[in-house]
Amino acid sequence: MLWYRAPAAGWERESLPIGGGALGASVYGTLATERLTFNEKTLWTGGPGSAQGYDFGNWTTPRPGALAGVQQRLDSEGSLDPDSVADELGQARRGYGAYQVFGDLLLDLLNAPAAPDATYRRALDLRTALATVAYTHQDARHTREFFVSHPGKVIVGRLAADRPGQVTFTLRYTSPRGDFTTTAAGDRLTVRGALQDNGLRFEAQVRVRTSGGTVTAGAGGTLTVTGADSAWFVLAAGTDYADSYPAYRGDDPHKAVTRTVDSAAGRPYEKLRDAHVRDHGALFDRVALDIGQQLPDLPTDQLRAQYTDGTSPTDRALEALFFQYGRYLLIASSRVGSLPANLQGVWNNSTTPPWSADYHSNINLQMNYWLAEVTNLAETTAPYDRYIEAMRAPGRRTAKEMFGTAGWVVHNETNPYGFTGVHDWSTAFWFPEAAAWLTQQMYEHYRFSGSTDYLRSTAYPAMKEAAEFWLANLRTDPRDGLLIVTPSYSPEHGDFTSGAAMSQQIVHDLLTNTLEAARTLGDAPAFRGRLETALDRLDPGLRIGSWGQLQEWKTDRDDPVDDHRHVSHLFALHPGRQIEPGTKWAEAAKVSLAARGDGGTGWSKAWKINFWARLRDGNHSHKMLSEQLKSSTLPNLWDTHPPFQIDGNFGATSGIAEMLLQSQYGVVEILPALPAAWPEGSVRGLRARGGFTVDIEWSARQARRVVITASRSREVTVRGSLFASGKKVFKARAGGRYTLVAEG
Repeated sequence: MLWYRAPAAGWERESLPIGGGALGASVYGTLATERLTFNEKTLWTGGPGSAQGYDFGNWTTPRPGALAGVQQRLDSEGSLDPDSVADELGQARRGYGAYQVFGDLLLDLLNAPAAPDATYRRALDLRTALATVAYTHQDARHTREFFVSHPGKVIVGRLAADRPGQVTFTLRYTSPRGDFTTTAAGDRLTVRGALQDNGLRFEAQVRVRTSGGTVTAGAGGTLTVTGADSAWFVLAAGTDYADSYPAYRGDDPHKAVTRTVDSAAGRPYEKLRDAHVRDHGALFDRVALDIGQQLPDLPTDQLRAQYTDGTSPTDRALEALFFQYGRYLLIASSRVGSLPANLQGVWNNSTTPPWSADYHSNINLQMNYWLAEVTNLAETTAPYDRYIEAMRAPGRRTAKEMFGTAGWVVHNETNPYGFTGVHDWSTAFWFPEAAAWLTQQMYEHYRFSGSTDYLRSTAYPAMKEAAEFWLANLRTDPRDGLLIVTPSYSPEHGDFTSGAAMSQQIVHDLLTNTLEAARTLGDAPAFRGRLETALDRLDPGLRIGSWGQLQEWKTDRDDPVDDHRHVSHLFALHPGRQIEPGTKWAEAAKVSLAARGDGGTGWSKAWKINFWARLRDGNHSHKMLSEQLKSSTLPNLWDTHPPFQIDGNFGATSGIAEMLLQSQYGVVEILPALPAAWPEGSVRGLRARGGFTVDIEWSARQARRVVITASRSREVTVRGSLFASGKKVFKARAGGRYTLVAEG
């Protein structure tokens, strides 16, 4: 539970987010005028029809020899300034667009108090996904309740009082854009318009129901409730966006929005609410975490402000809350039928959000889903899969026009309109490895579930086509004859080179995953042979430099006092599986990570939680969690880059799970990085690769009881301190539940 003693003073720091995938809203809890900033995830400027024109990021005129010229210069010069490469391979971005706030739903309340008093409470219940506001005024207890129903596809709000006839308010709509009309008739308010930039049609409808009192439509497009005992509303919204290349347009949203809002308004409020709570709880309640926390009667903003180092029961309460908040946010911003979670999940209050609130594919989109499998939210990845599938068609065109090869590609960042090409921001425009990295989550989904049907129909086609791109585009390094990525750029850092560590590690990960999948599915021996040959010749991207560090570049260019926020060359440690703990590579990675320090932006700290957990250093992993909570977390617990960027929330939840359970090497590892700050505790419902659900109880920092539930029949190896030999191997049957207790 997040709760506060005052209304939100601003959107980014204090509003409370609710969401159902495609729809989201931010609740302020303001008194005289309640404000809900709401979003529909397909409301985007840019793309086909944009007033700026749109080219998907592909070169607008042919550039024969441009790529080869850069490669040749790198062969002879060793490195190139990013600006010079951008001059050759980049171009000004046009029609890229930005995620748009839909608008604000305002509720002007009659005779509301001027300021909150001791009776005021604003809260967000993570278990029920209900945002509430309550206060006493003029001897009446007033309550508000808001949620976004994924089953109903609507935003829902209810206002009530414990004395009859006390609910009076006017509902109206505002937007920072002037591209809409608002009308009201009966109990229905309709907002309709088209974005000026690209003509994307949008519509929202609100219907109001009351117990007692009346509803009156105003000529200016308002609905007024007078003298009701309680009143509730439903809001549905949509656009004519479709994820189909190249037009990205579908049906006018009017019929679908009308049908949705009428269906919801035709049901009793209690049934809408109950269906929502059941739907959310079916996902959220799968995992429970007890790290010895004691939640005091303290508002969440004070709980965060008073957090020190995580050693007290109160500090642990914030840590456990932060873990579950990440799960809550993913459920709220990524459900079937929506686009995947973007840089802000689904929430946005601007027409010009930071980084367009887009999909950055050089880590951020991937990080959004690191928690999905291990924290038992596999269903939330369906929008991600669909988005990757939709990207393949434009990505093929980019591969053909820019590289002259088959396969599909996307670079540093993308939008809902198939932007798979480049722009001209020199330190963040070139990253063709992104498609390879994006397929990793799909293969992980298979590794956790074991579904060969999913592998065959969804993951493998995207993986194979990404692998085809790299089989055609790897080049022989004249320095040593190994296959390398060139040109290569370690994200947002340094010069362009050939064979940078992250580039090589990502391609190694892709080809390894694709070869495993090809063997599982029995793909053609000739293709498997090509993968095997490429892996044999591929530079693995692992080198130890002069001061014991894992090199970021193929040549020893690393600076031991460099504290850049990206630690890209540790991809092989996390989220990859190329570096195992206890190896020389792990020790070198530790040297690099220590040199980069414990600072950085919110998402960077979150990544470091995962890194240190993979290195089995639970105390340092916990330190990074503490640093994120102290200096990169806002009062409403959103992560801040700054500004707000949701991947830090998701990455931190992933990191906490990594402290407690790992399985990337095919072994179920119990408490691999348990910090000293959590000496006693339990976790229920985490998932391990191979199709296992794992419950763990521990005390004195030692596992005492582990319960493994198998969804597949297979042999499983469990490693942990509860076994005298350090591990236990047994045959699990699908549906079997196995209890393991500490030996001796």
